[in-house]
Amino acid sequence: MSPAMKQFPDSPHAPAETRSWPPISVVMPVLNEERHLREAVDQVLAQSYPGEIEVVLAVGPSQDRTQEVADAIAAADPRVVVVPNPTGRTPNALNAAIAASRSGIVARVDGHAMLPSDYLRVAVETLEETGADNVGGVMAAEGVTAFEQAVACAMTSKIGVGAAAFHVGGTAGPADTVYLGVFRRSALDRVGGYDEHFQRAQDWEMNHRIRQSGGLVWFQPRMRVTYRPRPNVKALAKQYFHYGRWRRVVSRTHEGTINLRYLAPPAAVLAMALGLIVSPFFPLGLIIPGGYLLAIAGGSVLTGSGYPMAVKARLPLVYATMHVSWGWGFLTSPRKLARPSPQQGHLSLH
Repeated sequence: MSPAMKQFPDSPHAPAETRSWPPISVVMPVLNEERHLREAVDQVLAQSYPGEIEVVLAVGPSQDRTQEVADAIAAADPRVVVVPNPTGRTPNALNAAIAASRSGIVARVDGHAMLPSDYLRVAVETLEETGADNVGGVMAAEGVTAFEQAVACAMTSKIGVGAAAFHVGGTAGPADTVYLGVFRRSALDRVGGYDEHFQRAQDWEMNHRIRQSGGLVWFQPRMRVTYRPRPNVKALAKQYFHYGRWRRVVSRTHEGTINLRYLAPPAAVLAMALGLIVSPFFPLGLIIPGGYLLAIAGGSVLTGSGYPMAVKARLPLVYATMHVSWGWGFLTSPRKLARPSPQQGHLSLH
């Protein structure tokens, strides 16, 4: 009998009305979410999942009425539990919520994530069919304003983010990492949960440890989650700067996890900086930054096909912001951010 069938005795192909569905704990890190929290929780509880669902909210020290809203939701619905997250940091919140949860299946959901109605159902079916320890799908970026739509276009193109399936889509199969994730509790227990040292890239880092421990991470394109991009250049630059900075920390912690896709942005930043520095003495040095600008302009024309002109006009700026911010964050990532202790999270399920 496969590992999947040991945990889930019913056939994944049995009719929904005749099979049993395992309970799921949905864990949500929450900070400054007064406006959206109630809607986010309602969306989870309204999932078309036949089994039991509980929601655990790990609430950080917010500057709005998030704590009051969370407490009111929990008071009105016994399926919702609230736990404190004094640090306000995402990995700490996730570990606190997981420790307070009860189910053998744990789904991570963010406050602004918009799940399709069959998200949890597809996740459980995929866990059963594949025997995976974690399954997740597509981070489907969708913008409202012209700038957000340009970011969404860039975040779903290989020019913007490389070939990662959870960004650009693809066929179902094993993956290095996935967006959000629906986990077997046994896998979280085995690897010690999220490593609370990592302020960013904690998902990639933990999925790496799951795979290193012999587990399987599975990409399921049917699990398509709508994501709202950053609304302006400053916020986008900050996001990608920290992505690059913490991806460097991961590569220092886990040797051999870096590849050419991750090295391309810092290499481009160094090459353009060198070209600009030598250009007063060697004008041909401008070929490097000039060539980059021409490349992203051409890429914007290709990837922006079908978008309004206002979106196309913003694409070169968006691509440049993402590439340069990620590359600069990677290059300037200080060694003091290195993991100070053995690669182990701080999760206790007891």
